[in-house]
Amino acid sequence: MNLFFLLGAESGRAQQLVPHAAPAIPPADSQLNNYIIGPGDVLQVFVWQNPELSTSIPVRPDGKISTPLVEDIVAVGKTPSQLARDVERKLGEYIRSPQVNIIVSQPNSVFSQVKVIGEVGRPQGLPYREGLTVLDVVLAVGGLGQFSAGNRARIIRSEGPNQKEIPVRLADLLNKGDMRQNVTMQAGDVLVVPQTRF
Repeated sequence: MNLFFLLGAESGRAQQLVPHAAPAIPPADSQLNNYIIGPGDVLQVFVWQNPELSTSIPVRPDGKISTPLVEDIVAVGKTPSQLARDVERKLGEYIRSPQVNIIVSQPNSVFSQVKVIGEVGRPQGLPYREGLTVLDVVLAVGGLGQFSAGNRARIIRSEGPNQKEIPVRLADLLNKGDMRQNVTMQAGDVLVVPQTRF
């Protein structure tokens, strides 16, 4: 009886402590959850307990994919979760309660790039990855050009139908180590580095 009483008391105390001790769960990264599929991306389509229907498939230039039993379904402009639900609806005509998971294994589309233009070593598009910063991008393109106005650089970011400009003082970042200028990039961003006015 005493042992039972002690266990009950301990479990009651643990229940009282749990709400206060539980750490807050951070919100999910919206960039990961909201990746938009584009032409050229390679997708891994997994159909639970149906390996013969699972496949790796590129998104065609027309924005569609075809998988076993599902032909010409539009993928462009959707998140992987949205596309998975669409594939499930189509597969539901052939198999019972399909469960589909879609992973972007190779993000190759322009939607998954950042572009660097203007006075830099090698203007180009770079593949986006989580945590990519302005400093990463500038180093990848060979640094600032000889005639660059680094402190007048800006990031052009699309937000739905609108565009937002974010000023970045690249010269201060590179020459003075001002890490406040090391802005995190997003897929689709364009970093513009203007030329010095003579």
